[in-house]
Amino acid sequence: MVKWRGRRESKNVEDRGAAAGLSGLAILLLRLVFSRFGIVGILVLVGGFFALRAMGVDPLALLSGQPAATGPVTQEEQETRSFVKVVLGETEEVWSDFFAQSGQDYPEPTLAFFKGGVESACGFATAAAGPFYCPLDRKIYLDTNFFAELAQRFGAPGDFAAAYVVAHEVGHHVQTVTGLSDQVRAAQAGASQAEANAIQMKMELQADCYAGVWANSAETKHDFLDEGDIEEGLKAAAAIGDDTLQKNAGRRVTPESFTHGSSEQRQQWFHRGFESGDPNACDTFEG
Repeated sequence: MVKWRGRRESKNVEDRGAAAGLSGLAILLLRLVFSRFGIVGILVLVGGFFALRAMGVDPLALLSGQPAATGPVTQEEQETRSFVKVVLGETEEVWSDFFAQSGQDYPEPTLAFFKGGVESACGFATAAAGPFYCPLDRKIYLDTNFFAELAQRFGAPGDFAAAYVVAHEVGHHVQTVTGLSDQVRAAQAGASQAEANAIQMKMELQADCYAGVWANSAETKHDFLDEGDIEEGLKAAAAIGDDTLQKNAGRRVTPESFTHGSSEQRQQWFHRGFESGDPNACDTFEG
């Protein structure tokens, strides 16, 4: 068990609740309604939208096919959020130390909790997409129900498996503030689909490695981990490898379509980061 209780919680957190505002899907629906029923149809649709919101139902989640989020945050969910805030706080300390070694300040990311769906600077996303990092607003978006899915659907239970997910997304933030993300996007712009996938995979594997680097420092400097935690992280990395996901979906394994790496690759790079404790060991673009 991760030793998280009683530790500092990050303040760089916001609660988006259930999806608010209009998603691209909702905007399309408005256009369709207007073309068929005119302004009266729009007024009826908008009235229904706010009526559902008043009842605690998320209409955008319904549009996206996701279960509607209702009611306040439960005690169990609040516990999970406190855990995530502590993990985020630990990443802040670890990466601030690394940046300070080269005389730089670490611009900390914000983590946004949401339910069902969320509007980010990168567009609208549903919980089905899983946790993600948006470089345009430098925020991590997380529906904590994903952790239950990670345990039940992907067979990767444990609090460190959840911590690994957060640390991976923070790794993408590190890539953004160091300028690597822009370099990757530029390289993908003129590439074929297979080449763009391969470049993206290297970026994702580096984020796995950075998660391992964080785990090393969190344990060495802050006594954050417990026996078995790293095994949980490796199991989580294997569970969400592209080859494993394709096999579990009954599909043929096609390496040219990989965007995150095989189970073996994800484990390998997480382990490399953990064993070295050095971000410089995470050059997936050369290694």
